[in-house]
Amino acid sequence: MNGLGNQIIVVDMRGRADRVTPAAAIAINGTAGTKFDQIMAIHDPRTPGTANYIDIINSDGSRAQACGNGMRCVVQTLTAEQGAQRFTFETVAGLLFGEEQADGMITVDMGTPKLAWYDIPLAEEFADTRKIELQIGPIDAPVLHSPSVASMGNPHATFWVHDDVWNYALDRFGPLLENHPIFPERANISLAQVTAPDKIILRTWERGAGLTEACGTAACAAVVNGARTRRTARAVTVTLPGGDLRVEWRDDDHVVLTGPAEREWSGTLDPADGAWVRDEVAA
Repeated sequence: MNGLGNQIIVVDMRGRADRVTPAAAIAINGTAGTKFDQIMAIHDPRTPGTANYIDIINSDGSRAQACGNGMRCVVQTLTAEQGAQRFTFETVAGLLFGEEQADGMITVDMGTPKLAWYDIPLAEEFADTRKIELQIGPIDAPVLHSPSVASMGNPHATFWVHDDVWNYALDRFGPLLENHPIFPERANISLAQVTAPDKIILRTWERGAGLTEACGTAACAAVVNGARTRRTARAVTVTLPGGDLRVEWRDDDHVVLTGPAEREWSGTLDPADGAWVRDEVAA
C-alpha cells in the first residue's frame, strides 16, 4: 500500500505468536519489488477494548513507535474487511484511533505530543524545546540551526527554513542529524517552510528509513511545533513530496491526521526470512 507515496507493507499476523524479524524486513526491503518505508504488522489485541496490536518495523529492521501514514493503510485494510467503524489500536507509543471518512479519506487520532526534553527524548536538558542548540555547517554561518523538537510517539526535529526546502541536501544532512548524540533514540529530521498560517511545505529524513515521500508523524510534529512557536495556526495543510495531509492540534491536546491510503497489490511473505510471493492477478 502507500500513503501519499510513503511505501507501506501491511502484514496480517493475526492468530500467530511470531513477529516479523529484522532480518526479514531487511531482506524484503532489499528487493526492488518490495522496497518499503514501514511494515505495519497487525497482531491480535493484547489489551481488552482494542482492535489490534500494531507492530511497526522500519526498512533497516529497527522498530518504530508510530507511523501516521502506515496507520491510515491499516485502517483502510480493516475497513475493507470489517466495514466502517472507529478502530482502537495499541502500539508501543500507546493507543491510537482511526476511521475512514465518507469521502474515503482516513483520519487517525495520533494522541498527544510530548514536549519535555526527557520525553522526546534528548540526551541533555533543555527547558524550552521550541528551540534547541543544534546546527549543521560553520558555527558563524550554519546551514540549518535551532530546530523545534517534539515526540509524536517517536522523536522529531523540525528545522525552520525561509527558502525552498529542496535547496538543502537533506540526503547528506539527514543521516548526520538522525544519529546526532543529542538524540539517544535517533530522530526524524524535517525541513519546514511556512508559506501561510495554515500551510507548511515539509521534507523529511525518516529515522530508520531515509528520505521519504511522506511522513505522517513528521507532519503532526511540524504543526505542533509551528503552533507553539506561533508560526502557524493549529489546523494546517502540510504539503509533502507525495501530496497533502491535513493536521489539527485540537484543544484537547490530541493531534488528528487526515489523508489518503491506497492499495497497490497483495501477496504472501514469510515473517522469518522475508521470502515473498505476489498474488496472481486475473487477466
